[in-house]
Amino acid sequence: MDNLRRFPAPWTVEEEQECFRVKDGNGFTLCCILHREDLHSWGYQYAGNYLSRDEARRIAKAISRLPELLKRPQY
Repeated sequence: MDNLRRFPAPWTVEEEQECFRVKDGNGFTLCCILHREDLHSWGYQYAGNYLSRDEARRIAKAISRLPELLKRPQY
């Protein structure tokens, strides 16, 4: 069990030009949520493959809250 990888809290969200990065307390990147700002100019068939900036931000924020949600209750 000692060789399990740990991702210490707090998890943070960092915004970059085309994505939001979720990082653990050590600065390790856990995931990147890609987005496009110019979805309206692409047309419907291509826009379906990307998230808007707001959608990506909300998903990244929800992922960053996972350590808080999974905390074991202290008795």
